[in-house]
Amino acid sequence: MTNRSPTPFQPPRWPAIRSQVWQLRTRELTFVAGPAWMAIVNVTPDSFSDGGQYFNPAAAIEQAEHLLSQGADILDIGGESTRPYSEPVSETEELRRVLPVIEAIRQRHPTALISIDTSKPAVAAAAVSAGAEIMNDITGFANPAMIELARATQVGVCAMHMQGTPQTMQDQPAYGNVVAEVSAYLEQRRDALLAAGLLPARICLDPGIGFGKTHEHNLQLMAHSATFHALGCPLLVGHSRKGFIGQVLGDKSANRDAGSLGGALALALQGVQVIRLHQIRAAREAWQVLRASLPGMNPS
Repeated sequence: MTNRSPTPFQPPRWPAIRSQVWQLRTRELTFVAGPAWMAIVNVTPDSFSDGGQYFNPAAAIEQAEHLLSQGADILDIGGESTRPYSEPVSETEELRRVLPVIEAIRQRHPTALISIDTSKPAVAAAAVSAGAEIMNDITGFANPAMIELARATQVGVCAMHMQGTPQTMQDQPAYGNVVAEVSAYLEQRRDALLAAGLLPARICLDPGIGFGKTHEHNLQLMAHSATFHALGCPLLVGHSRKGFIGQVLGDKSANRDAGSLGGALALALQGVQVIRLHQIRAAREAWQVLRASLPGMNPS
């Protein structure tokens, strides 16, 4: 019998080759010490997880302040549900929902970093005028007017992948290779934004977990998120509370916050720069302890 030394533990290594900066309208985000935590504020009656809880502007403002107190780096404010089979709302209604919330946050927390989650140019323009620094568009900036607005205002942008529309995206989504096809789409959207005059440092890309994907597709994208660093832009991933988590747990009705936390740590270890969540504190604290506990993570 041969005595062999045990193989030394090799902890995950945070990817070194990754975008370190996201340039926004008046400031920049850096990712040297870890991801930025983007908090979800749904001012809607019908979002898949918390629809109706923060539909009242006062409730949405209170939730936004709560998330800031948890350590949110960005507040992503949206006034239109994009869950599967959701119905679109009018421009007027979306403005009515989000503007009072953005204005109140800017008044109470002048340094808070606000993102507007919309694909409507008029809503984005009003939000930017009210103080939003980021335009987060699930259609990947398919509307040229959104691209022109982003170029003119010099905000940070996030372009997401979606197969179909919210009304059709879960009707048997299919891919030959989901990672390769999503990457090719994001590369095309990146190049369209660059061709329109946006600076590379202002562009963030999102593989669109849950948007025209099966549970298996979502897991493949989660597992291979580091692949998208090759596109040369910061990455944003929004997996929080989505259906694949219930599938993994074997219980569709399970509380998905713990599963969302597990996914957040997996993404952070792959160097994903912006992680979008419904709850922030647990993820921040878990990441802080994880970095301190693993050799080579250079905790600050």
